[in-house]
Amino acid sequence: MNIKQKKSIVAAMHANFTKAQIVILTDYKGLDVTTINALRRKLREGGVQYRVVKNSLLVRASESTNVDVIKDYFKGPSGVAYCEDDPVAPAKILMDFAKENKALEIKIGVMDGNILDLAAIKALSALPSREILLGQLLSTMNGVPSALVRVLSGVTSQFLNVLTAIKEQKESAETLS
Repeated sequence: MNIKQKKSIVAAMHANFTKAQIVILTDYKGLDVTTINALRRKLREGGVQYRVVKNSLLVRASESTNVDVIKDYFKGPSGVAYCEDDPVAPAKILMDFAKENKALEIKIGVMDGNILDLAAIKALSALPSREILLGQLLSTMNGVPSALVRVLSGVTSQFLNVLTAIKEQKESAETLS
């Protein structure tokens, strides 16, 4: 690989790292080509990019990005998964794939400049997908106004019940006298 190609890769990875919400570093040692291609296919279906790049190029690409905090982990065979839209998707796909293929090791991740260890990535993978979270948020937001309407209508109906009871009490008092 010549210097021009290396610079092109560094520039592309730097742009990807700048846009990415999450970056997860993996060790793919022990995986054969068909297994890595299956992993890439699953990640691509989830909107996640996966690149295998030389560590020296990753270090240069991570400079002045949020990924810079994990540059010390760029050792050994490194595959990088990153996503611009959904930070849960790469964690979920990689954790599921690592359960099936013990050779895939998830080293570390970074999200918004914060380092994610394996436990944090597992916790992130346990979250529902973005669409489900948005649906839950929407149902919560819709629930508040409807609950307020129920409470307010309950107050008026109780007030009407009190007025009706007073009216009946006065009518029964008039019939007795």
